Parts: sequence; structure tokens; C-alpha cells
Amino acid sequence: MTQLAAANAAIAAHRFGLGEASLSALQSDPRGWLLAQIGPADAPRGDDLLSTRQALEHVKAEADKRRLAKNPPTGTTAEQLLAGHYREVTLADARSRLLTAAATQRPFTERLLLFWANHFTVSLAKGSARGLVGAFERDAIRPHIAGTFEQLLVASTTHPAMLRYLDNQQSAGPHSRAVAFAARRARQMDEGPRLTGLNENLAREILELHTLGVNGGYAQTDVTSFAAVLTGWRVGLKQIDVDQRFDPAWHEPGRKTVLGKSYPEGADALRDVLHDLARHPSTAKFLATKLARHFVADDPPAALVDRLAASYLRSDGQLGEVYRELVRSPLAWNPVPVKLKTPEEFVLSSARVLGLNERMFARRDGAGIVGLGQRIHAAPSPAGWSDRADDWLGPDAVWKRVEWATRVGERMGHTLDARALADASLGPVLSDDSRQQIERAADGAQAVALLLMAPEFQRR
Repeated sequence: MTQLAAANAAIAAHRFGLGEASLSALQSDPRGWLLAQIGPADAPRGDDLLSTRQALEHVKAEADKRRLAKNPPTGTTAEQLLAGHYREVTLADARSRLLTAAATQRPFTERLLLFWANHFTVSLAKGSARGLVGAFERDAIRPHIAGTFEQLLVASTTHPAMLRYLDNQQSAGPHSRAVAFAARRARQMDEGPRLTGLNENLAREILELHTLGVNGGYAQTDVTSFAAVLTGWRVGLKQIDVDQRFDPAWHEPGRKTVLGKSYPEGADALRDVLHDLARHPSTAKFLATKLARHFVADDPPAALVDRLAASYLRSDGQLGEVYRELVRSPLAWNPVPVKLKTPEEFVLSSARVLGLNERMFARRDGAGIVGLGQRIHAAPSPAGWSDRADDWLGPDAVWKRVEWATRVGERMGHTLDARALADASLGPVLSDDSRQQIERAADGAQAVALLLMAPEFQRR
């Protein structure tokens, strides 16, 4: 096997995948190994996973608890009623995501799942989304990552988790029946109306973060008009029905103009707008840039971005074709790794390379990923977790990785030959300096820690 083929196998395993204990199975055809994985994501592993309907029922039950906690029954405290608030659901969801990624035989597909889940962020950091994030990932993202972008966009936009996370639950057309009713009731009760009109959060984030990008050519008037299109798309907790997400009473009547095109009132207008956004050249460029940034470099080659955008437009947004173009492009196979693994990626690749796989996540603590600075399903904003290396390279962040690697080394050092594992999992991309440090380690524990902290392992 040539040195180049072995190096490409390491790139395939770590840059496109999630790390492999041995490169031998993919050295003969690294690109073919990746291309064969393109398709819908694996079925999620784990127990106690809720469907979207079940998750909504759980959210309703928790909301009922909170109302009851204001006046708890005799002999019961508010603390007792709220104990474990969402905890079991969120732990099961996070563990399922980690178990699936650690054990999958299709790591390229699972990395794409992580990419799109971050692109369409719904986060536990906002209370309105708690209890729904795992169901959103399983039902809206996982089945659609190799279909068309339009399918993925529609599924994510109309999922109850996204509608609640970005406040479309509270958005009503200023001239809608719901606002008129609220105004009449407020006059009767001599108080200000509680329901006043549009919330633009979802419209703005779809345009800025999900499709066109911040410089994609839209104006504030487009945000406002799109917000009007989105009115009525909501899921109430009084009557949970995931098949009835559009409430015409909350919808703004009349036609709306978005990006120069007029759309009729009603539920179908949203899908028409999303259809046009998915086919917009700015969307192609924005998605191509994000994919190239994720897999290749923080500032990806312009030629690669153009190549991916052209594939997107040529195939009418078929994501599988874009992935194939990415894998086949020589620009994606730069032998010098410049991307840094996020804490989640670092822990997952450690589990896979050390042969721990699901055992790394036997406990429900996420194997310490929170301590490394990244809580699963809890990105700090709708923009998701940063995909730039410098944002994960602070001194404190690096020291936490050293401490984590040291603990893993102490746990596994007596059962693993880190020297052999370094060669098997990294091959020729392991530098002479890193190899010598691992070989000169004082003991097995230190050798494992040095392998995990080697620049060639930390980067992809």
C-alpha cells in the first residue's frame, strides 16, 4: 500500500468520519469507503426515546406540573412536583446521539447528521424547546440528510421544536382573527392585549442561518413579509396534534411579497417560499461554504465552494450529489489537517479509536463532554456551535482536554498498546515527533494520553 493511499485513509477516517481504530479496511479505496456511506442516517440507538408526539405529550405534562406547582396539593411541595424536570428525556436523547455515533459503521453519514443538526439548531438552552430536541433530530434531521435540501428545510422548519424554539408559537398576524379576538377580550376586561402581532425570529433565522446567509440579498421587508407567511404555524399544548401545525386563526390574511415574489395567504404559502429559498443561488453558495468550512478549512478554497455550489444547483439541491462532489474533489484532501475536533468529536473519536465505542457512554454523563465545554443538544444560540478552530483553542479549553485524556489514559493504559494503536489509527499522518513522544512515554497511561493529545489526533 502506498504512502499516499495510507495517508488518504487517515484523512477519510478522521476528517470525513469520526475516527477508526484501524485504517486497514479502507486503505484500498478511501473515497469509495465514504461514497458507499451516503444515504439516510442510521436508526438511533438507545432506550426510552420519544417520538415527536410523545415528546409533546411530555412537554404538556411538564407544563401542567409547573402550573400545579404554583398551588401544590396538600402534602406536596413545588420542588417535589418539578423534580427531574425534563432530565430523563434530555439524558436519553444525548446518550442516544453519542451511542449511535460511537457504534456506527457509517461514520461519514453520522458526521453529516451532526453537521445538519448544528445547522438547524434547536437548543435546550431555551426553555420552550426542552424535551423536544432529541425528537427533532430523530424525526426532522436524521431521515433527510441525503435527500433534497428542500425536504430537510421543510421538515426542520415545520417541526414543533423549531416552531417553539424560535417563538413562532407566539406569532400572530396583526390582522388575524386571533389578534382581533384578543383585542376585544382586552377591551372587555379593561386591560392591554396580551397578543399583539408578528414575531420575526423564525423568519429571520431561516433567511440568515438556514438558507440565504446574512449577505444573501434579503432586506428587512422580506423578513417581515416572511414572518407574516409563517403566522399560524404553531403547535398548542392544549390539543396536541403534530399533523395539525397550522392554525388559520393566527394567520395574517392577504398576499405577501418575499424577495420580489408574491405568495397567497394560507398554509401552502410557506412551502412555496421554502421551495424558492431552497433553489436560490445564495442558498447554494451559503451551504457550499458551510460544508467546505466544516470538512476542509475555516476559510475554504473558493474553487471548492464554487464546485459544491454548482453541484447543488445542477442537481436541484440533491444533497447526496453535493457530498459526492466534496469527496471526489482533490481540494478536500489537503494532507495537512487544519480543522480542530470539537469536544464532542474529540470524545467520539477517542471512543472509536480506543475500541470503547458504546462503553464510553455506559453512564449517562456524556463521558465528560460538558466539562470540555460542549453540552449535547444545548448550543448557545440559533447559530449553533462554532465551526472555527480558534474558538475551541483557548488555553483553558486545551488544558481541559489534557486532563480528560489523562483520566482516560489512567483508565485504559494497562489494556492498550498506544504505540501500535497510533500507527494503526493514524498511519503516515502521525509525525515523527508525536510518534517518539508516545514511544518514550513513562507508562501505558501516559502513552494513551499522549496519543489522544497528539496534534494529528486533535485535528482533522
